[in-house]
Amino acid sequence: MLLPWLGQIEAALAIGALNALAGLAVCLLARLRAVWLLAPGTVLVVLAVAAGSAAGFEVTARQNLFDDRIVLIEHTQYQEIVLTEGEGSDLRLFLNGDLQFSSRDEYRYHEALVHPALAERHARVLVLGGGDGLAIRELLRHDGVQRVVNVELDPRMSALARDDGRLRALNGDALRDPRVQVVSADAFSWLRDVRERFDVVVADFPDPDDAGTAKLYSQEFYDGLRRRALAPGGRLVVQAGSPYFARESFWGIEATMRAAGWRTTPYHVDVPSFGDWGFVLASPRHAPALTLRAPRGGERLRFLDAPTLVAAATFPPDRARIAVAPSTLNRPRLLDYQRRGYRGY
Repeated sequence: MLLPWLGQIEAALAIGALNALAGLAVCLLARLRAVWLLAPGTVLVVLAVAAGSAAGFEVTARQNLFDDRIVLIEHTQYQEIVLTEGEGSDLRLFLNGDLQFSSRDEYRYHEALVHPALAERHARVLVLGGGDGLAIRELLRHDGVQRVVNVELDPRMSALARDDGRLRALNGDALRDPRVQVVSADAFSWLRDVRERFDVVVADFPDPDDAGTAKLYSQEFYDGLRRRALAPGGRLVVQAGSPYFARESFWGIEATMRAAGWRTTPYHVDVPSFGDWGFVLASPRHAPALTLRAPRGGERLRFLDAPTLVAAATFPPDRARIAVAPSTLNRPRLLDYQRRGYRGY
């Protein structure tokens, strides 16, 4: 209860202070001599001094966990947000210690995630997750995009993406664009009451390595997207992790989407900060072809082109499809797939 508001160090000090106050209460109720009040009183003074220097201590301790200089740490109700800045102004975002992007190569990931899904109609787009605004930046490069709804769990992440100068420079002020509406909600719960249909759905969630995120990769969730959120002829694209490091998990996500009634086209690209990284493009009617539509004015992408996208659909033998069971709310198999995949890395 205390951790999201106070942080690890301050929460420990607060609990210590409660113990010291309990000691004072016992001394007063038992009517002990005044000298007995010195012990809990001294403890409270020491804890107060420690609390005054806790913030600096935490930054120092956290810095030892990261290679680059920490420029922002925030604890929210949902997660710990850390921004670091390294050589060559390499900005990196970590959520609960997991790398989300490096500004050196994030364009590879976000171009591969977004642009194949926009090859057909894309006037209205739903982005699930992706609170940093980088996927939305790529969407807004297309004049055909008229409306973007971004459902992000953590409102503080959205606020940082909208207001922090470093993130604004990277996402091109995407969250200030009048076409973009940000909704602070849990995507699973939000989907139950959605009243709008979208031409494209982009699922840019963290990897399914805990129960909270695994439900967003479940058969029930993908079924809900197909029945409640997708317009006729629409497409869904999902970031699906690494087919090399977590092969079972990658193909488990694809199998789960197929079990929910989607026709899938898996593909993967190289993102140096992550390694080999995979995505699944899907449609309810047929397995969609991997094609590209140029952004406004025929602008070329930095990484993705037609030959690269064709090659992305080829998987070598050590990353080829394997038979795995789909993941459901009752049986979140992806948790086991994910943990087995990254064991030893």
